[in-house]
Amino acid sequence: MTQDTSSILIVDDEKEMRQLLQDILEEDHYRVVGASDGQEALAHMESEKFPVVVTDLRMKGLDGLGLLEQVIQKHPESNLIMMTAFGTVESAVEAMKQGAFDYLTKPVKADELLVTVQKALREALLRQEVQQLRQQVSREYAFDQILGKSKPMREIFDLIRRVADSQTNILITGESGTGKELVAKALHFNSQRKSKPFVPVNCAAIPELLLESELFGHVRGAFTDAKSDKHGLFEEAHDGTLFLDEISEMPMMLQAKLLRAVQEREIRRVGSTKSTSVNVRLVVATNVTLAEEVKAKRFREDLYYRLNVIEIRLPPLRERKEDIPLLTHGLLQKSLTAQQKHIDGIADSALARLIDYQWPGNVRELENILERAATLTQGPIISLEDLPPNIQNIQGEGQFIEDAVEQILPLGQVEKAYIRRVLEKLGGNKYQTAHVLGIDRKTLYRKLAEMEDGTSKE
Repeated sequence: MTQDTSSILIVDDEKEMRQLLQDILEEDHYRVVGASDGQEALAHMESEKFPVVVTDLRMKGLDGLGLLEQVIQKHPESNLIMMTAFGTVESAVEAMKQGAFDYLTKPVKADELLVTVQKALREALLRQEVQQLRQQVSREYAFDQILGKSKPMREIFDLIRRVADSQTNILITGESGTGKELVAKALHFNSQRKSKPFVPVNCAAIPELLLESELFGHVRGAFTDAKSDKHGLFEEAHDGTLFLDEISEMPMMLQAKLLRAVQEREIRRVGSTKSTSVNVRLVVATNVTLAEEVKAKRFREDLYYRLNVIEIRLPPLRERKEDIPLLTHGLLQKSLTAQQKHIDGIADSALARLIDYQWPGNVRELENILERAATLTQGPIISLEDLPPNIQNIQGEGQFIEDAVEQILPLGQVEKAYIRRVLEKLGGNKYQTAHVLGIDRKTLYRKLAEMEDGTSKE
């Protein structure tokens, strides 16, 4: 006996038949609502969702076929089961061709009704779950979920918005850990292809001998272990997005085949003489400079220009340190949710060290360190002692401010020291220093002159 309490809508102009079906389903613990014709059924469906609708084919007013058309148009989340007399089975089969889930012949048997309803309900609830997961994924890869407010990130967000719906190939570049796959997913899930597959492939993770078969598929007998035909990832990504990560690792032989797929929008399975058309949006990524790979004859020049129509360059984390507090908060909340743990936040001293660190592993390294700190901390906030030793011992600008506060230094003295540090970091370039400090060059020259004289008008 099932304990499912989902609502089932029964539609039949014969009251006795409605009551019989209702009794059978209610005995199996379903909630049942009855309607005498198609119009009454639609009225019920306007105010309540029914995963399964069981309707008679022949009824006065709006009949079963008319109701089916309306359900498909207005309530596609519902599965409709058609009931028909033995002599009109052909009409029921036609209804299935038009979108009905299944049909039952009258007189309806109780066990047949329960099995068919259970199958229809399971399929409808699975479809609903898939839709919810798609919505969740779309939210996860919305622009506001890619954390960053620095100027480089704002420019990237703007570029993603402008190219998301285009069919243009995209090249995403950046160091390892900068979030290239996250941007690829944002491109997909903010485009018209978002309901279709997003297929990621790491070209460096698949052995060279298998990569061709993985990408393009193969036919039976193409090689020793090819015991049946196999779809490739290009076909799996049809109408969606194929994301090729570490594209520079693709062997030269396969680069030629990829070029043909990009140019002709068709692929040929390994061992086949027939071509298959594919509609795929191609997004590729690399952590090396492809132009240099072309010069070194390790990457085809013609393929490079086909792929590099629009480039999205992701800056390393050390070039957008103003995003670290925002990233820290977002990644920390993500880690705490996964660990089902509550922490109020992170100490200013710990955040200062995170800002000073150079992050060779970029955002991925930051995420790992925050997960480690959230796991190890025993207090209400993440402290400096919860961070790895190499980060604890940094003597950067954040520590400089901490020391200044500790010693209660005059503002003029702190300003001088900070200007010197920025000037040194920028190789003595006064124009860039003034730009970074947010002051004009005349003001910077005046402050430098005062520093040389040992005086200050502040």
